[in-house]
Amino acid sequence: MPENVPLYNDMRVTEYLDYRAALKGVPHRRVAERVGDVKELCGLKDVEKKLIAALSKGYRQRVGLADALLHEPDLLILDEPTIGLDPNQIRQVRELIRNLGKQHTILLSTHILPEVEMTCSRVIIVHRGKIEASDTPENLLRQIRQAGGVTVEAKVGNDDGASELRKISGIRDVSTEQDGDWKIFSLRTESGVDVRAEVYQLATSRRWTLRELSQRRATLEDVFVEITHQDEV
Repeated sequence: MPENVPLYNDMRVTEYLDYRAALKGVPHRRVAERVGDVKELCGLKDVEKKLIAALSKGYRQRVGLADALLHEPDLLILDEPTIGLDPNQIRQVRELIRNLGKQHTILLSTHILPEVEMTCSRVIIVHRGKIEASDTPENLLRQIRQAGGVTVEAKVGNDDGASELRKISGIRDVSTEQDGDWKIFSLRTESGVDVRAEVYQLATSRRWTLRELSQRRATLEDVFVEITHQDEV
């Protein structure tokens, strides 16, 4: 199923799926059964008699997914399947993909890394045409050098907060955002290093007012950045 599903806008949903089932060689006696199954599976019963031209982007994606499932393929390739869906539909499609994965091999191509983390059992990271990593999400998170990061929100007065924070051992990089009088620092840290105590001591000694000091876990986004920026480090 491609990201932008090519559909016949002048056909109704059931009519289109009947036609696609015939093209895909579904036996005539099973067409009604398979079309009914995929409409139920993809939540299309409410729009089965509507013209495809009248459907929202979310429902068009569902029609494309139903089309891809008609002939019960062993391998299902999905390109950005949740693009254009609302949050409820995204959750439904994720659950559907997980369930389909019990019976099919699914290759999901996406740049939405939280979606990969919540859906996939194995991850392949491709950079500049080369496979740079291939493993389970858990193993990739365990192997990267950084353990996540720390968020610091503080009023630092006239201090250059980022420069002061970079002096702390174990902090690899600091990015800064502004929220009124507050500075929000995102710290990248070395693996296995918890710098929160040192950050608190720095804030106390510099008389900063702290609003937040929290540690976040590493994500697949961190893995992707770590792997694809190795040649820049």
